Amino acid sequence: MTHYHFRVAGRLSDRTRGAFPDMVLLEAPPETIIYGEVIDEAHLHGVLALIQDLGLHVVAVHEVKP
Repeated sequence: MTHYHFRVAGRLSDRTRGAFPDMVLLEAPPETIIYGEVIDEAHLHGVLALIQDLGLHVVAVHEVKP
């Protein structure tokens, strides 16, 4: 498994934060970092699709060491 940082623009509402129950969310003004374990490529695309469906703007995606 791999860990990723998904950096999105702005701060997330409590409701939006709830869409990522298995991830850690960190405020890094003016952005929010969504950090967590990604099982495989399909899961990675699923997280990206969720971010897009929520109307969030992806600033960066980085694979990181746990």
